[in-house]
Amino acid sequence: MSTVDTVRGPVPLDQLGPTLIHEHLIMISAEFEKFYPELAWSLPREEVVDKVAAALQEVRERGITTILDCTAFFHGRDMEFVKEVNDRVDMNIIVSSGIYTFDFLPYNVSHRPSDPVEKDMLTRMFVRDITVGVGDSGVKAQSIKVATDLAGITPNNERILRAAASASAQTGAPITVHTHPADQLGPSIQKILSEYGADLTKVVIGHSGDTSDLDYLRGLMDAGSMAGFDRFGLYMPGTATLEERLDTVATLCGEGYADRIGLSHDAVLYSDWSPPGAALKRFPTWVPTHISDVVVPGLRARGVADAQIDTMMVSAPASLFDSIRR
Repeated sequence: MSTVDTVRGPVPLDQLGPTLIHEHLIMISAEFEKFYPELAWSLPREEVVDKVAAALQEVRERGITTILDCTAFFHGRDMEFVKEVNDRVDMNIIVSSGIYTFDFLPYNVSHRPSDPVEKDMLTRMFVRDITVGVGDSGVKAQSIKVATDLAGITPNNERILRAAASASAQTGAPITVHTHPADQLGPSIQKILSEYGADLTKVVIGHSGDTSDLDYLRGLMDAGSMAGFDRFGLYMPGTATLEERLDTVATLCGEGYADRIGLSHDAVLYSDWSPPGAALKRFPTWVPTHISDVVVPGLRARGVADAQIDTMMVSAPASLFDSIRR
């Protein structure tokens, strides 16, 4: 039986259970945390651990047994924090490698050659996280998170995509790409990833649910990738509403695409990127229980069968990890 490495060790794929494919336990700025902790922590660290563990416990009590934490380099990883939380909550947490930037690269990366891609510094970073572990945490990443956004596929982002594809080809780890669906760059991203060795069936085109353009979504999934309906609860102006997202998922399930749809929130349980409570005040539905409490009942009301919900939440997420090599 194939297994996937989690914070607490290997877990058989058939025991992952209902899975949220894109969440964040913590996003904290490393240098602030190290040198200006009073500006990074709104409460004593132990109290923040308690709060995050309590929020995750609410998710677990809804029957969710696994989350993929898509927090990458530059995104605010704190592996010790994640381990402390996981010690308190009986849940599988899978962590990520990758780099979160819409264009900028650190100088010690940008000043070094990117060819051949197999020896690119970024590729080596991603492979190390997956095969050795993230830092000295002892936890192996099992996914690669990268990003494009309003700036489009800049030279730096294309380099990142190439490195992610190469690392995925070497390790079998899946890739999640943060995208801006209004620009419809998904096919271009898929083309780059495929050219550099990625298996598109192991690629999640993240935040695809922000759009209700069925032709665009079908194109991504027909090419083999998973469309990430992974921002339920975060209904930003100009993106699809809750009702539009539910209608879109129900339509696609009716057309046989349930095995290429992933559900999640992209929720952040603690971040120093904004004042405490600011995000929740602006988006009160952006909580990690929204899918369990609102989305799943909404899909059922639209005729989506329990078997299709199980596919989106159990078998489709597990299939992302069935090719990881050790």
